Amino acid sequence: MRVVSLVPSLTEAIARSAPGALVGATDWCTHPADLDVTRIGGTKNPKPERIVSLAPDLVIANEEENRAPDLAALREAGLEVLVTEVRDVPQAFRELARVVEACGVSARPRWLDEAEEAWSALPARQGRTTAVVPIWRRPWMVLGRDTFAGDVLARLGVDHLYADHEDRYPKVPLEELRAAAPDLVVLPDEPYRFTADDGPEAFPGVPCALVSGRHLTWYGPSLAEAPRALGEALRAALR
Repeated sequence: MRVVSLVPSLTEAIARSAPGALVGATDWCTHPADLDVTRIGGTKNPKPERIVSLAPDLVIANEEENRAPDLAALREAGLEVLVTEVRDVPQAFRELARVVEACGVSARPRWLDEAEEAWSALPARQGRTTAVVPIWRRPWMVLGRDTFAGDVLARLGVDHLYADHEDRYPKVPLEELRAAAPDLVVLPDEPYRFTADDGPEAFPGVPCALVSGRHLTWYGPSLAEAPRALGEALRAALR
């Protein structure tokens, strides 16, 4: 089996589950750190001719990460493309199982069981916390409706204030974000790399949790450690 992955989190899942199957991945596929495959461009601007030259049996994609015209071009070139959709944690587990099976893995990976166990063992929440969750600045963009990251936070007791917005990633002026008066601002390090010096200063007087984008937005082996890592970051910000 020869596989090209266009999704960083799925690249990690395939590398862990089907060693040797990956022959190509995007420039943004950073895990595992020692991944040695042909790089085929970005998630939004892959190089179809390079992918075709690898003669993959399967290309793994995602309806949010990758653009429909790029996937159509790969299909027109005769390649099989599996497109995932992940909008919440349970769906992530179903899609991960589908991906590893499509990659020729016959036995369910242990890491997938561990991830499901981690999320099923969450303690009961005492009270809820409201938050805004920027994913970009200049302009400011935040989590909106129907997102995987929003569901991750909701399961950890955090309700983001734009969950009912008509857009999935709305552009919202900073003044409006401040006026929403959240209990907390959650600042991931991807896609925009928020840091202690770049982000919190925009929300004076509001606790800010700097979190790993891999734990907040990736669906793969990182799901096993995400509840603990995110929970610690959120609690630390609210102390």
